[in-house]
Amino acid sequence: MTTLLQWMEELEQKKTEDPSDLRFQIEWRKNEPMSRHTTFRIGGSAVLYAVCKSVDALAMLTEECRKREIPWLILGNGSNVLFSDEGFEGVVISTTGLDHVTIKEHTVTVEAGANLTAVSKLARDASLTGMEFAHGIPGSCGGAVFMNAGAYDGEMKNIVTESTYLDTADGTLHTLSAEEHCFGYRESIYRSHPDWIIVSAKLTLSPGIKDEITARMDDFMNRRVSKQPLEYPSAGSVFKRYPGRYTAQMIDEAGLKGASVGGAQVSEKHAGFIINTGGATCADVTELIRQIKEKIHEQFGIHIECELIRIP
Repeated sequence: MTTLLQWMEELEQKKTEDPSDLRFQIEWRKNEPMSRHTTFRIGGSAVLYAVCKSVDALAMLTEECRKREIPWLILGNGSNVLFSDEGFEGVVISTTGLDHVTIKEHTVTVEAGANLTAVSKLARDASLTGMEFAHGIPGSCGGAVFMNAGAYDGEMKNIVTESTYLDTADGTLHTLSAEEHCFGYRESIYRSHPDWIIVSAKLTLSPGIKDEITARMDDFMNRRVSKQPLEYPSAGSVFKRYPGRYTAQMIDEAGLKGASVGGAQVSEKHAGFIINTGGATCADVTELIRQIKEKIHEQFGIHIECELIRIP
């Protein structure tokens, strides 16, 4: 790790006046708390936190990590993750610097770090329908493709026509067709290929009427506000849907609404959410999840799975 820090400090000292220099396209911070970069507001410090502002810079940084055998991981908007209290002895690479969006006819091309809700608003402004479900989802577009994010009967698999990824094994770029994503419920091919970093995606939408699109987005947001504990830090819905059952309803019926461990609490507003009421740790959330799973199995004979991703 020391060698990478030295390398990055050397890059800083050797910066040229040329704005195309890749060294201008990486911002980094040492010992950065991940609680600042996750919607749960939980997580210890990463030795290095780096924001890459171009795909070339991303390729350069991951190549240096590979050559120096330094652990790294990718983080988008941190909206569906639980970061370890111990932090990360390596480099957390943020895609938030890759946020360019272009719209041409019915195709929206997004870089991985673009905010999903912001892109849904751009689509609305262009009178394109198909992204209304994404309004209010706080994740990045890359993260949404990675986990096939969805809500209100909409999913990324319905609009993604292709995506491009960086293969960090050799620094090459590749493009997947819609079918090659192998989308499933909160699943895509990317979940089984940790060395692939999504850098962009193309979304195909349909012409629509702006006022009608706006009305649907407003309806979805009103439902979120009325039913979800948006006033507290959380990582969204913690558990996957169980076939034929509503997981949040089972948690409620098991009497677990309001149950807590430390600063982590099952929301009294929506039992599918665990909220950070103040000072919650990864250990608190992990123990509360364990207790919920155990109780649901005891009462219903069902094993529920987490939608939440534990990092690292």
